[in-house]
Amino acid sequence: METALIDLAEGGSGVIGDIDANVGSRGRLMDLGLTPGARVTCLFSAPSGDPRAYLIRGSAIALRREDAAGVRLMGR
Repeated sequence: METALIDLAEGGSGVIGDIDANVGSRGRLMDLGLTPGARVTCLFSAPSGDPRAYLIRGSAIALRREDAAGVRLMGR
């Protein structure tokens, strides 16, 4: 079963496998450090659940559900 970044519970972590997004969004996500092999941890969600904050390469970033749904995790 394939898992997306959006499926991580708060405090959960995983390793990025691939990004399934259009060229512009893929480039932006990769510029933020979301590259294959990078470890990412879900820090917390906004009260509404969107956006969610993730720790990637020592930086906290916020992603909307639609962007996080396209980031696939390895070995999950």
